[in-house]
Amino acid sequence: MKVFIINGGQAMAHSGGTFNKTVANWTISFLITQGHEYRVVNASHDFDPAAEVEHFKWADLVIYHTPIWWFQVPYGLKKYIDEVFTAGHQNGMYASDGRSRKNPAINYGTGGLMQGKKYMVTTTWNAPDTAFTLPGEFFEQTSVDNGVLFGFHKMNQFVGMDRINGFHFHDLEKNATQERIDNYHHEYLQHLNAVLTTEKQLL
Repeated sequence: MKVFIINGGQAMAHSGGTFNKTVANWTISFLITQGHEYRVVNASHDFDPAAEVEHFKWADLVIYHTPIWWFQVPYGLKKYIDEVFTAGHQNGMYASDGRSRKNPAINYGTGGLMQGKKYMVTTTWNAPDTAFTLPGEFFEQTSVDNGVLFGFHKMNQFVGMDRINGFHFHDLEKNATQERIDNYHHEYLQHLNAVLTTEKQLL
C-alpha cells in the first residue's frame, strides 16, 4: 500500500509535539517492516500546498496523527488542511460541493474526487478515556469520533475518502507512565496491523 502520514504534532507552551512524533515513527517503522510505501509530512513545518495535494492523490491511505488542543486539532494542522484542501479544488481532491444550481437543496458534500482512498486518524489527549465513557463525566458519554472529531470526519468525507477505524491515546499528561506508553505501543501496532491487513486484502 501507499501510505501518506501527516504528523500534526506541534510545539507550543508546555507541548513539544514529541508524542505525536513518536507515534508517527511507530507507524513508519511498521510500514517499513511490512513493505509498504510511505511519505510523511510534519504539518507545522513549511510546505507547498500544491505539492501536498500530490501526496493525497498518490496515497491509498492517509494517516493523520494529531494532538487535540482545546477540543480541536492544533492551528498548524488546521492551516495545513485549509491550504492543502483548497489547493485540491478541481485538482484531484474535489470538484465542487456536489450540488447543482437546478436543485441546490440536495447533494451537498458529494463533489469529492478521492473515492477509493481511505483515511485513519489517531489523537492524543490529556483527558482520560473515562471522560468519554462514564455517566456524568465531561464528554457526556460521547465518543471522540462522534463528538470532537465529527467535523474532521466530514471534511475527509467531503473529498471522497472513506474512514477506517482510528486509535485514540488518552491521559498522556497526568498518567503517562512508561508502562502505559509501552502498552499503547503494543496495542497501536496490533491495531495498525489489523486495519492494514484488511485494507491490503481489499486493494
